Amino acid sequence: MFDTLFASKNKKLAIHWEKDHQAIVVLAHEVIAKYSKNDMTGAKKSLKSLNNLAVDHLMNEDIEFYKLLKDDKRLTPETIELVNDFTRTFKDTKLTLMKFLTKYTKDDIELDEEFFSTFNTLVAVLADRINFEEKNLYSLLKEK
Repeated sequence: MFDTLFASKNKKLAIHWEKDHQAIVVLAHEVIAKYSKNDMTGAKKSLKSLNNLAVDHLMNEDIEFYKLLKDDKRLTPETIELVNDFTRTFKDTKLTLMKFLTKYTKDDIELDEEFFSTFNTLVAVLADRINFEEKNLYSLLKEK
C-alpha cells in the first residue's frame, strides 16, 4: 500500500496505464466471445465500453506524454527517445482504431463479418503494442 502511496508520478502513471490495458484486453475478449455466440447486442455494448476506455486511455497518454516531454528533467534521454518513438509509430494505428470504433459503435451499424475480421486484426496489433509499451516504456517510467 505505501509503495503506491509514495510512488513517483511516472510510476503511478505506468501502473494506471497497465490497469487500463488489462481492462481493454478484457473488453476486447468480451466483444469476441459475445460476437462468436451471436450476441450482437452484448457485443455492441462491450464494444462501446471498449471505445470509451480506449479513447480515455489514449487521450490521457497523449496529455501525460506531452507533460513529461515538457518537464524532461523527470526523464532520461533513453526514455525521452522511447516516448517520441512510441508517439510517432503509434499514430497511424491509433487513428485506424479510433475510426473503426467510431464507425462500429454507432447504433445503426451492424457488426458483420468484416467487423469481426478487422476487429481481430486490430486486437492482435494492439496486443503487440501493449506488450511493447509495458516492457519498454512503462518499465522505464516505473524506475523514475
